[in-house]
Amino acid sequence: QVQLVESGGGLVQDGDSLRLSCVASGSITNYAMGWFRRAPMKDREFVSAISWSGSNTYYRDSVKGRFTISRDNAKNTVYLQMSSLKPEDTGVYYCAAYWIHGTTRDISTASTSAEYYDYWGQGTQVTVSS
Repeated sequence: QVQLVESGGGLVQDGDSLRLSCVASGSITNYAMGWFRRAPMKDREFVSAISWSGSNTYYRDSVKGRFTISRDNAKNTVYLQMSSLKPEDTGVYYCAAYWIHGTTRDISTASTSAEYYDYWGQGTQVTVSS
């Protein structure tokens, strides 16, 4: 099992940047990692995901070109660099992980579906004011 702790959220202005970090309690080498968010009064939604090696990354359309996901397996950490933030990016951001050998998916990929993810952090609040 792995425990995940997010950090880096905060209150920023429209157009600002933030970098979220997610530190795992153990090795994430065999885990696909993802970021999800939940805006007020809305369902949780996929934001970005990254394969175990970092070779494949995925983004929801609304953040493409603005957000960048990366990982440092040696540090057991995943990052989400967010630029050109908009008020609609406001929400609680959650880091999530699933063991790549526990599914039938191609292990070189990462799922964009929350149902695949077994481990979740507590979330970090991101608020973008206009």
